[in-house]
Amino acid sequence: MKLCLNIFLSIVFSSILTSKLIAQELNCTVTVDATRLNTAQVSEKSIFVNLEKSIRQFMIDREWTNDQFKKGVEQINCKILITVTEAPAQNSFKATAQVVSTRPVYGTNYESPLLNFNDKNFNFDYVADQPMIFNDNNFTTNLTSMLAFYAYSILALDYDSFSKAGGNPYIEKMFNVTNVAQASGDEGWSKTQNQVNRYWLAENLQNQIMSPFREGLYEYHRKGMDLLLTKPDEARNNIIKTLEALKEVNRLKPSSTLLNVYFDAKNKEIVDIFRDSSPELKQKVRLIVVNLDPANAVKYDVLAN
Repeated sequence: MKLCLNIFLSIVFSSILTSKLIAQELNCTVTVDATRLNTAQVSEKSIFVNLEKSIRQFMIDREWTNDQFKKGVEQINCKILITVTEAPAQNSFKATAQVVSTRPVYGTNYESPLLNFNDKNFNFDYVADQPMIFNDNNFTTNLTSMLAFYAYSILALDYDSFSKAGGNPYIEKMFNVTNVAQASGDEGWSKTQNQVNRYWLAENLQNQIMSPFREGLYEYHRKGMDLLLTKPDEARNNIIKTLEALKEVNRLKPSSTLLNVYFDAKNKEIVDIFRDSSPELKQKVRLIVVNLDPANAVKYDVLAN
């Protein structure tokens, strides 16, 4: 009896540990906005409710890494907002997507933005309740390839922010997904279409010219954001160093997709970090970021006051 009890307790304890350590890396919120479509374009709008559920399950249920994540503690918070703009054929949709991910800052409840990417060619086919099938080395559907691409993008930036070059395995996977999907001819995968698409996001992350950016991602978060609470002056100085290091990246690869995406995510945070600094420090930061991020120059005007 005692042996049976020990076996039972061992099984229960193992089950508890397993429930706390899971392979679900992403805590993903999904919203599909189809309000731009009229009834003539799609007969049953409940398909988009099913689509939301299917995408969320695809993102959170799949094992994207070999690591274990503590549920509710280590999972990466991310959001996907899909705006359906057209339904050119039955079960075929044209859309855009905003993909956002954040990273916790040590000792605080604040989540620092890592990715804010606007995909203007998030086009897909979908049949209600169809299985979401994906294979890293074979193209099945544009929808699952795009979702996998963004899952790996989120992981790459998150891992890079915690360890130098930690995102390497997921950048390789991003590029592999891109190469496989190019044969489909779907928009967003080609380097010839435009400079702000999935291809260029993957290319920039893999390009050696962008190595200082990836190193800066680690420095900015581990030696900057994670120290803001305990060593604010040191943290701000370290953040400035990471921004200054991007000058050379911008010189070698001006207006790169990666830098644009980075500052789309970071511009408000940078302003908030230095808003109460000395006039000299604010002016120094403003000059750096306006040069690197002219598209958001007006947002940095508060640092001139």
